[in-house]
Amino acid sequence: MIKQLLVIGLGGALGSILRYLAQMLTNHSLALVFPLDTFSVNITGCFLIGIFYGVFEKYSGLNYDWRLFLITGLCGGYTTFSSFSYESITLFRQGDYVYFSLYAGLSVLLGLFATVGGTAIIK
Repeated sequence: MIKQLLVIGLGGALGSILRYLAQMLTNHSLALVFPLDTFSVNITGCFLIGIFYGVFEKYSGLNYDWRLFLITGLCGGYTTFSSFSYESITLFRQGDYVYFSLYAGLSVLLGLFATVGGTAIIK
């Protein structure tokens, strides 16, 4: 258990650093009103988690620690939006359209409301 936590922690630290660097690069390159930095991190994170899941599905004999490092750690530290995206697509592919709609819709809607609520509480 300790080994897995360290593997996840290392991946998460690396993902967080990569997120910061990617956002700094985007922020300094393009000064827009649209939050392109977070948007680009979320989209690249979704692409990465798709690649990683595809690799682990195709090559099932790969070490589980690599999965923890890359998916849970790296992608988790880089962006949690990638996990949300993958879980949504999984529900859709399984034909769980009601759960897909509820999960995707409520996650976005309630997430926005929770952010507004948290901000309102502090004010």
